Amino acid sequence: MFLTLNHCLPQLSRILIRHVSTQQQNLSTKLVLLHDPSAQLSYMELSQKFYEAMKACASIKSTPIAQKLHAQLISTGLDSSIFLQNHLLHLYSNCNLIDDACWVFNNIEYRNVFSWNTMISGLVDLGRMSVAEKVFDEMPERDSVSWTVMMSGYFRNGQPEKTLNMFVSMVQDANCVNDPFSFTCAMKACGSLAYMKLALQLHGLVEKFDFGSNVYMAIQNSIMDMYIKSGKVSYAERVFLRIPNPSLFCWNSMIYGYSKLFGVGRAFDLFNQMPERDSVSWNTMISIFSQHGFGVESLGTFVEMWGQGVRPNSMTYASVLSACTSINDLEWGTHLHARIVRMEPTIDVLVGGGLVDMYAKCGCLEFARRIFDSLTEHNAVSWTSLISGLAHFGLEEEALELFNQMREAPISLDEFTLATILGVCSGQKYVSIGEQLHGYTIKTGMDSSVAIGNAVVTMYTKCGNVQEANHAFELMPMRDIISWTAMITAFSKIGYIEKARQCFDQMPEQNVVTWNSMLGTYTQHGFWEEGLKLYTLMQRQGVKPDWVTFATSISACADLAVLKLGIQIVSQAEKLGFGSNVSVANSVVTMYSRCGRIEEAQKVFDLVHEKNVISWNAIMAGYAQNGQGCSHAGLVTEGKQYFYSMTEDFGISPTSEHFSCMVDLLGRAGLLEEAKNLIDGMPFKPNAAIWGALLGACRTHCESKLAEVAVRNLLEFDVEESGSYILLANIYLDSGNLESVADVRKLMREKGIRKNPGCSWIEVESRVHVFTVDETNHPQIKDIYRKLEEMMKKIEDTGNYKNAIRSLRGQGYHSEKLAVAFGLINLPTWMPIHVMKNLRCVMDTDFIISRMDFALVEITGNLKREKKVNRIGRSCRTYPQKEEEDKSCSLVRAEDASDKFSSPQAFLFILFLFLMGTSVRDCSLG
Repeated sequence: MFLTLNHCLPQLSRILIRHVSTQQQNLSTKLVLLHDPSAQLSYMELSQKFYEAMKACASIKSTPIAQKLHAQLISTGLDSSIFLQNHLLHLYSNCNLIDDACWVFNNIEYRNVFSWNTMISGLVDLGRMSVAEKVFDEMPERDSVSWTVMMSGYFRNGQPEKTLNMFVSMVQDANCVNDPFSFTCAMKACGSLAYMKLALQLHGLVEKFDFGSNVYMAIQNSIMDMYIKSGKVSYAERVFLRIPNPSLFCWNSMIYGYSKLFGVGRAFDLFNQMPERDSVSWNTMISIFSQHGFGVESLGTFVEMWGQGVRPNSMTYASVLSACTSINDLEWGTHLHARIVRMEPTIDVLVGGGLVDMYAKCGCLEFARRIFDSLTEHNAVSWTSLISGLAHFGLEEEALELFNQMREAPISLDEFTLATILGVCSGQKYVSIGEQLHGYTIKTGMDSSVAIGNAVVTMYTKCGNVQEANHAFELMPMRDIISWTAMITAFSKIGYIEKARQCFDQMPEQNVVTWNSMLGTYTQHGFWEEGLKLYTLMQRQGVKPDWVTFATSISACADLAVLKLGIQIVSQAEKLGFGSNVSVANSVVTMYSRCGRIEEAQKVFDLVHEKNVISWNAIMAGYAQNGQGCSHAGLVTEGKQYFYSMTEDFGISPTSEHFSCMVDLLGRAGLLEEAKNLIDGMPFKPNAAIWGALLGACRTHCESKLAEVAVRNLLEFDVEESGSYILLANIYLDSGNLESVADVRKLMREKGIRKNPGCSWIEVESRVHVFTVDETNHPQIKDIYRKLEEMMKKIEDTGNYKNAIRSLRGQGYHSEKLAVAFGLINLPTWMPIHVMKNLRCVMDTDFIISRMDFALVEITGNLKREKKVNRIGRSCRTYPQKEEEDKSCSLVRAEDASDKFSSPQAFLFILFLFLMGTSVRDCSLG
């Protein structure tokens, strides 16, 4: 049969040449045969020309040409050819004309396996998995391609579990021949789910079937990739070492695997061992540096790559731009942008998204928007980058507006976009939008995504709705470490410490981040001892700590004032190379300060190379806690200068905390009227802390009238802590007003306010000994009471303190006195005594400690040895308003005591450190 193409080929030729771009003109010769229009072709020749034309059209994805080819096919009567129908079906699928493809498929009278597979492939490519499933189920017979196409579709559309289910069904199908490509797809799904048992089974099946040398390397690549993604890099390493000549893919995979298992250093060593490198190798190393926070090294590797003549591609530029973003280096980012414009003819969507993200994260939001608008094509990444940048700088409203614009664009919302916008809604203002987005994810089935589930849990946590956060967590089909950590944070936020620990213990897998989260939960809520126990458990289980671990653990030691353990943890931090970390160093400064070692704190502070605001605050707080701040050192004039300098020199308006400190400063100096005038002149209403500071000063200076004013104002805040009431009762007691004392006690009973039980503790031989008022249960309690009596007897014999000692004996034994006596019994004479207390130091204890230097000096003088008492941070200290010292009530300072005696220099330092509450009047000192 011969057909005349006078009306067909010339027109078709003109159409094809007109639509083919310059780079694709070499394909035009394959599209048509330019010959004499009067020429005649056989059926087979004409079919071949149509096949070549459809194949070339599919490569350039031209919709107009595809439709005209279909029309020409019908006009020539070749539309009934199963061969051409299948390729027309493939052409429409490749051009994303799925409705036209369905029409062609439905009109194929005798479909073969190729027809079915092509239709399924087109549906899979467009994500129509439900329709693809129906077509697959209707197939009269299936081959390995049918199974592999469906498996690949499930995997690409984020359903790896269905991929594995499909693989199992394929293996059970007796009519299906095992195919290496189906195994490759199954291994990808297994790796993404980290199913280690199944991974080993798949590896065994591959070894059993032995697919031959032609696919050997591809199979080995897939096995290594599966193990690495499953977190079993050591298994992948065994496979890698067994391959005689590993491919570049194997090398690149192992570099990535080493970065996960051993860190960046080992990965870089393996990179340097490569016999040859391709652009993927360089991109992998650049990306590893960038992802692990080594932005400078990432940029250096890029420069080396360029120097060796390897041309960067879009992936390279995207990774390097990400490195610039991680180190916030706008200068390097703009340099890269200029190079991209100069070297690349166009900016594709991958590089464009990287530029948008870099400019947005570096704060150049306007320029990021200009880059975004200039892109010829947008994808979910570029939209998400700009949304994330706006949200990062607090522009939530603009971010939500941009998200609405994205929804109107022909862009599919992926899980990362939704996770980002859920993060934007993490606040009470936009919680309703967050709930709507949560509903949308449930409706679309995207709530099964781990990333979206984590974002939902985090959103509800930050909005304060922990119940909804827990509900969303329980409904997550799969959870990762981020999911569990987010839930620990949620419970921690509302103080559910036990539930947070239960969540931690239930985790199937833990890493250093989750350990740090639980450790931070304990320390933030005052469970310092439990936090240090967790740190010890972390070490026993072989978890390698990071700088966060050390900073948190050292802070717990500071709060407990356990110096010995703290020094051990500091040594471990230095051994692992974290000693120079500024956050760790700040914690060390705080620890030494609170333990009375201000000189050691200063040494550590001096060694910090890049000090931040926290560093300076830590050392200043340390000096203040050790009696060298304006308030505690009695430097009223200096304190006033700093206070008024805030407004006059720096334009900073004082807050309630600043006023509270000033009231405390004036009150300690006895300037009570001036303190009251300062309160009366405040630009806003004083809070409970300010009135509490004034009340504490009234107690120190026995000013009952002004104390009543402070208490009346305190009661307006419905204060539930007992300190204010106890202070007022003691003021009345000192003035002999027993009736008023009874009234205060009655008021406390009516309000259900009870005094917090005081306790003190001391560390001896790595054990913490806790004492309460009138302790009776301690094994050495008889020796402790005997030691206390001995101390008071010596003090009584030293001076005219008989009446005072008699009064103190009548008041019982406070916990701190018991702890001091215990320390004197059990610690060597050269060792400092550190006593910690949960409340403020009581007056009678301060009296005893203040006289102990006389007693101890006299005792040790008989032994021909001299010892010095150095008292640090007593909260009861007051300062005279006049320059001359009141001899009748002065305390001999440690420095003066050492001058009064001339024996060999052997001193006993008793460092009495009180850890108190946060109230200003309680004076949280060392």
